[in-house]
Amino acid sequence: MRLSATDASFLYLETASGPMHISSVNILDGEVAFEEVFDHFAARMHLLPAYRRKLAQVPLNIAHPTWVDDQDFDLANHLIHKALPEGTSLEEAMDVAVELNEPMLDRSKPLWLTYVISGVPGRTLILHETHHCMIDGASGVELLAIIYDFDKEGDPVTPPKQGWVPEPAPGAGELFSEALGENLQALRDTDWSNLWKTPANQSEMLQRATKVVTDFVTKPVVTAPFNAGLVGPHRRLAWMKQSFGEIREIRRALGGTINDVVLTVVSEAVAQYLDEHDEKTADQHMRIMCPVNVRTENQQGALGNQVSAIFPILPAWSMEPTQRLAVVCAETTKIKQNQEAQALTLLQDSAPEPWPVALWPTQLVGTPMDPTRLAANMPMPLLPHGIRPPNIGYNFVCTNVPGAQVPQYLCGHQITDQVGLLVLTGNVGFSVTILSYNQMLFFGFISEPRLMPDVEKIAQGAEQTFSALLAQARQRADSLKADSA
Repeated sequence: MRLSATDASFLYLETASGPMHISSVNILDGEVAFEEVFDHFAARMHLLPAYRRKLAQVPLNIAHPTWVDDQDFDLANHLIHKALPEGTSLEEAMDVAVELNEPMLDRSKPLWLTYVISGVPGRTLILHETHHCMIDGASGVELLAIIYDFDKEGDPVTPPKQGWVPEPAPGAGELFSEALGENLQALRDTDWSNLWKTPANQSEMLQRATKVVTDFVTKPVVTAPFNAGLVGPHRRLAWMKQSFGEIREIRRALGGTINDVVLTVVSEAVAQYLDEHDEKTADQHMRIMCPVNVRTENQQGALGNQVSAIFPILPAWSMEPTQRLAVVCAETTKIKQNQEAQALTLLQDSAPEPWPVALWPTQLVGTPMDPTRLAANMPMPLLPHGIRPPNIGYNFVCTNVPGAQVPQYLCGHQITDQVGLLVLTGNVGFSVTILSYNQMLFFGFISEPRLMPDVEKIAQGAEQTFSALLAQARQRADSLKADSA
């Protein structure tokens, strides 16, 4: 089962400073014994075949890696107990979870880990790590629906009829010959006469996508402090949660979509952060990468990545919250009308793929000869305030992942909170994951501490902006009621 170009790209882009696994911290109500969790996972492993597969690299990287069964799979290598001192606070345990999440996953084993973190009175933390080459946000939620129960007493699980027997592992020669055969077949199947022809109905869409890409260069955005250098290997987290019902109140009274409200809260918090740090934001803008799920109905339940993205450009200066919401709504409406997500997907699918053989040095990442480890241990200095070049990239990622809207359980204990830990890489030293679960929205603000040592200020700004929007929404709703009375 060979990786797609998109899935493999997360391997090629991975460094010791920018691990490419998607993670979340799930907080359980109550203290759960590690042995119970281990037995729970063991009873469900037959429902998670991808969790028992590892990568097989093709010699000389003449094709993307393929998934093969791990002949030596041992659940104990992937489900780990982290016992903290009794009386550890929830905040301290969350910091430990973030630290545990920092290293790369071991590429010689299936690319996932789960930590059971104990020591917090009345709480148990579960840290899930799964490599981005296996899943995107949507498929990660679907995996958790298999691991967790929707019934406090436990969902019925039919045991396998027979024990798991791994498929024989292919040797290097077999991997090479199979990849070579696929490459030759692809060459034979290519219609070279149509290689440079674009169907008429796609030409306009490709032009739109080209404009989006061109705007990165022609419309540079603010170079924020968290974009002033390459990320190092460490992370910090701040998080908050808000009622889904209150988000809907804001949307009904002030307009826009749920995503518009979320983007307003986050972008205004970032703008306030820039103002507080004396950044020159007048007439400056921020560019945000917002992943978009393009998974079709027949792809539900499939792993891998089915995502595109949009790149809204918003004011980098602080604004009155309802004014910012109006600006966000106008920007996202324009993006939807131009079908930018679909256009970028078409551009990606139409572009020639880089030859995997040209990326063979990435096979060294995660090995004792990993050249990126030196860069992680000796990060480059940050660009000081005032001499930063124009930013032709994006400032941060803001991803909104819909989850289960009813309670989930593990070993009879309800999950009360789910906080996402997003990937940071390149010069993007701050990003946001919004997970919706059980009628709540959980905002996970993650940063690289050299680039943003005070990520908690973003969370504070987001809470203030949300409160201001909610107050104005209720004031407007009350005014409408009074007018209609």
